[in-house]
Amino acid sequence: MFASMKLTFWGAARTVTGSKHLLTTDKGKNILLDCGLFQGNGQDNNILNRHWGFDPESIDYIILSHAHIDHTGLLPKLVKDGFNGNIYATKGTIDLCEIMLLDSAHIQESDLKYINKRKKKKHEELIEPLYSQEDSIKTLNMMVALPLESKFKIDDEISVITTESGHILGSVALNLEIVKSDNTIVKLTFTGDIGRKNDSILKGPEPFPQADYIICESTYGDRLHAIQSDVDSHLLRIVQKTCVENKGKIIIPAFSIDRTQEIIYSLDKLSYSGKLPIIDVYVDSPLSTKATQVMSAHREYFNKEILSYINKDGDPFDFPNLHYVKSAEDSKKINDSKNPCIIISASGMAEAGRVKHHIKNNIGNPANTILLVGYATPDSLAGRLKSGDPEVKIFGEMYKVMANIESMENYSAHGDYKEMLEYLSCQNPSKVKKLILVHGEYDTQLSWAEKLKNVGFNDIVVPEIGDEIELI
Repeated sequence: MFASMKLTFWGAARTVTGSKHLLTTDKGKNILLDCGLFQGNGQDNNILNRHWGFDPESIDYIILSHAHIDHTGLLPKLVKDGFNGNIYATKGTIDLCEIMLLDSAHIQESDLKYINKRKKKKHEELIEPLYSQEDSIKTLNMMVALPLESKFKIDDEISVITTESGHILGSVALNLEIVKSDNTIVKLTFTGDIGRKNDSILKGPEPFPQADYIICESTYGDRLHAIQSDVDSHLLRIVQKTCVENKGKIIIPAFSIDRTQEIIYSLDKLSYSGKLPIIDVYVDSPLSTKATQVMSAHREYFNKEILSYINKDGDPFDFPNLHYVKSAEDSKKINDSKNPCIIISASGMAEAGRVKHHIKNNIGNPANTILLVGYATPDSLAGRLKSGDPEVKIFGEMYKVMANIESMENYSAHGDYKEMLEYLSCQNPSKVKKLILVHGEYDTQLSWAEKLKNVGFNDIVVPEIGDEIELI
């Protein structure tokens, strides 16, 4: 006798990170959709990232929606803890994972070295990295490329069709067809993160096949983005105020993939038109530098507008006074300099990497600006700055917020609720048995659920971590 088919949610459940959804077929096969790192949850991160709700050895294979660390960052730990199957992803995702997973291991080692130095002085227990670069390399060797827009048969039970989601390079919705023991087929779609129709670089999200069940993200389910047309002029006003009038620095915490490239592209256009002041612009993240190279090599994902701009400008990610910083020594020199400049550095939530050092060194100067350009969880450093906290903790020490805090959500790679409703409009709601909301703060998800009910989706579920849902 066969068991029921079910979904169990082990991450991104009433929160926006740690994407991890376990599909168990009625024949007992276990497929993990994403395997992301929890970020921005304070001390809870350490516990959430070190303990599985399942046995890693029981997973038959993994299918990835895209390369962001909150969707892939625990893969090396899963491998370290016993997973030994294939990891399926698009070629764009695999190419980005090749740099991101190694960088994730390196950041852990570097940041923990700094943190453990303080812990040792206080005679506190030291923290071990989640995984090593060797674990990351082993993980990369287990990846198998999925084609775009065509059916890929994983085995006799599972097939997947990828459709572009427009979120970052290589990102897709995963449209699974699962053959049950009675030979009926269940159609399950995992949207991953839903991008934007008018992204400045990438093609917009594509319609996907009619589904029986949909796992849908919720990040901006309760809000609308600002009008896109004013992005470049808004950025220019901040540059003029901070760098020209105040002679200060702009620190931009930005995700290494897509967000960083969008900012560089905006600055490139301002430079090309002669509007950008003559100041140094630093991309201070080895990962961002490598990600920009990967993006440049995958123009098949680009939209018509940037391809047209490339025909005029040649390279949308290079202009005078733009510097890609590689070494830690050169990174430190930027902080020593008193000259006005723009520093773009990872990570986007300012929870790890060189950007934490830049914020620490510049947060006390009212001439400077910290420019936040995307979503940040409330408990992350970027989230606390965005909420107006007068003091923030960085590397275990408190700092007064004297720098100006600016926010530009125009660069968000997540669609707002109208854009997500448009994306889901390819579905007949009456044929969707259950719509499951993940990857969002709980209050946002409740608001998003009401909007979905208003367009005809009836059975909407917002699972908690560990919740199981049966697929009939």
